[in-house]
Amino acid sequence: MSGTPNTSSSASAPGAIILAAGKGTRMNSDLPKVCHPVGGRAMVCAVVDACLDAGCERVVVVVGYKQELVREALAPYADRVVFALQDEQLGTGHAVMCARGAFDGAPNAGSPKAEVFVLCGDGPLIRTETLAEMLGRHRSTGAGATLATSVLDDPGGYGRVVRGADGRFERIVEQKNATPEQLEIREVNPSYYCFDRGLLFESLDRLERDEVSGEYYITDVPEMIRARGGRVEVIRGVPPGDVLSINTPEQLAAVDRVFRARVNRAGAAGTSVGGAS
Repeated sequence: MSGTPNTSSSASAPGAIILAAGKGTRMNSDLPKVCHPVGGRAMVCAVVDACLDAGCERVVVVVGYKQELVREALAPYADRVVFALQDEQLGTGHAVMCARGAFDGAPNAGSPKAEVFVLCGDGPLIRTETLAEMLGRHRSTGAGATLATSVLDDPGGYGRVVRGADGRFERIVEQKNATPEQLEIREVNPSYYCFDRGLLFESLDRLERDEVSGEYYITDVPEMIRARGGRVEVIRGVPPGDVLSINTPEQLAAVDRVFRARVNRAGAAGTSVGGAS
């Protein structure tokens, strides 16, 4: 399969940072959002599985709200997952900053040039194949950042991917900051990232708060890397059904149905969930 990770000895295994610190205020529950069940387990488990199946050696889960419940849900991964604490909710960029110490000096963290995925813990429909394709493109092009995007009939709620006249990536614009013209863009950012780890943390050191929300956004980092001459690659092909939002109990039920159907198809085909179509 094109995009399969390079597993040669010259390429270190990628790492992953999974953002799982939020509450999920519209879920009408005291559970952390990522602990709501999809397929009979906390939804964050499916994201961890995808990362491990993609060859990640070090998976850092950023926790915050009721962190003890997230840690409990991930107890079966005790030898594969480490945790980082975001004690104040200052945005996705800040959450990734909180994971930095989990890589510094770690025996299996790889070199600063190693790749790291940054993903959201409330995206259980992510596929191992998508991560593999991202990693393959990232390595083959020497990119500093690689994104996977999706094209939706209704892009409401998502950041929009802005491209230049040449069709190349320019930036991601959060919906709340978008102009009326940008709101018409249907290519969206489902928060699937692969970064050169050194460039990621170097960029985060210079990240500024958003003027509208006061938060630090990881969505600003690819543009920062591009502005300094780095290469940003985009894979435009994530199926819309893989990026269904989970912000309400009704959306949770819909994603659970999709996930269970995928598991059933994979079981019938004798493949893993990540290999299900």
